[in-house]
Amino acid sequence: MFGIPRTDLKPNTPQYESNALISANGFREYDARWLFEKEVNLTGIQALGLGLGTYFHEIGVPPRVVVGHDYRSYSLSVKQALTIGLMTAGCEVHDIRMAITPAAYYAQFALDVPCVAMVTASHNENGWTGVKMGAHRPLTFGPDEINRLKEIVLSGAGVPRSGGNYFRYDGFRQTYMKAVSEGHKLSRPIKVLVACGNGTGGAFAPEALRKIGADVIEMDCDLDYNFPNYNPNPEDLHMLHAIAKRVKETGAEIGIAIDGDGDRCGVVDNNGNEIFADKIGVLLARDLSSKNHGAQFVVDVKSTGLYLTDPVLKANGVKTDYWKTGHSYIKRRTTELNALAGFEKSGHFFFNPPIGRGYDDGIIAAIAVLEMLDRAGKTTMSDLVDSLPKTWGSPTMGPYCPDDKKYDVVAAITKEYEDLKAKGAKLLGQDIVSVVTVNGVRVTLADGTWGLLRASSNKPSLVVVCESPVSDANMRAMFKDIDTRLSHHSEVGEYDQKI
Repeated sequence: MFGIPRTDLKPNTPQYESNALISANGFREYDARWLFEKEVNLTGIQALGLGLGTYFHEIGVPPRVVVGHDYRSYSLSVKQALTIGLMTAGCEVHDIRMAITPAAYYAQFALDVPCVAMVTASHNENGWTGVKMGAHRPLTFGPDEINRLKEIVLSGAGVPRSGGNYFRYDGFRQTYMKAVSEGHKLSRPIKVLVACGNGTGGAFAPEALRKIGADVIEMDCDLDYNFPNYNPNPEDLHMLHAIAKRVKETGAEIGIAIDGDGDRCGVVDNNGNEIFADKIGVLLARDLSSKNHGAQFVVDVKSTGLYLTDPVLKANGVKTDYWKTGHSYIKRRTTELNALAGFEKSGHFFFNPPIGRGYDDGIIAAIAVLEMLDRAGKTTMSDLVDSLPKTWGSPTMGPYCPDDKKYDVVAAITKEYEDLKAKGAKLLGQDIVSVVTVNGVRVTLADGTWGLLRASSNKPSLVVVCESPVSDANMRAMFKDIDTRLSHHSEVGEYDQKI
């Protein structure tokens, strides 16, 4: 119907208005993201919708799908184009209007709809668009599903069908807000600074936390798709530093960061210290396992080694599975293992019943953190963090690397580390204890210092994370080793941030 999409179309030409533009590199590991108008046009989005609806029919799920859109200058238009494509494929579309991503996931349950297609580019800068998709709640697509969808769309194999229909829900925001807050009530009005980076979460998070009794101070919660203050990314130190400053100015007990589409959560303590989400996960695992002895958790390979060494988790009989980074991977693994929760260093938190429904929701995570702090009584957030064994960790760092080069770079450096381990060679004067390749390469030394290198799943970038339980110097030495190896690859560019 749309023909085979092209990659050579330019805006402001007749061909651009009548043909589908879709760049193949927009199909990533577990969602799709493009630079709007440069890598995909509205006709291309229609073709995507037709291909997605065709895939739903192919795998035999009822072709009923929730759609929503984030707050960007063009997201409504993108969602409408996607809706036309889905209806052309014979899908019944349930439109919840502007929403955060977890509201779309919740709608799958509340409306009894099996599929989801949420238009969002998360925290990516204005200019990006994308779609997070799923066909089996609470899961979202992984590489197999994305690759099949890519085949259908890029080959022009979408199949038009009759039976398309459309339903619009103007009040679903309040339905979602009631669902996340119902049954939660703090014993005291914890003073919490909520920062949303002017992303879509600003229309949801402050009100939801007020509903459970928090004393909310809003920061950058007015919607502005230009993200004028900082990128709404709880891993970004610019966002965390801004929150830290405001926490100290206001005397807040805790700072909460919500990302651009509301599915991630970050934390700053009462002293203005930025706490990486993997450490928050350890604290939540302590709290939850105190009432659920022997609990199973899933964490991503970027996360702290404390999940295996923390004495409280050991005493509580906790079992932890390290798995591939990526919300789709951790969500699926948490479901497969029936884990109580899954945690990602990026700030995705996945809670299975009775806390959540298995998908990632930054507001549910924020409520879990506030309830943990509430149960701690007079203990402050900084006290809870200080109770953890000391480690020195880096932020998540992203050196630029083209999408068509990044996996080859990771493969080359993985081989270097595997060869060192096989030869029994030392690294930084220590034995190499393990080289884990479940997702990129995570190298662990005898003293527990480790470094991770992997390819980003959603940007032309690599990912580097390091940690040491011994010293800041050892952590930095591990980073220097990885960085030195990367410097031998000319395709690797500047970092988005460094230690």
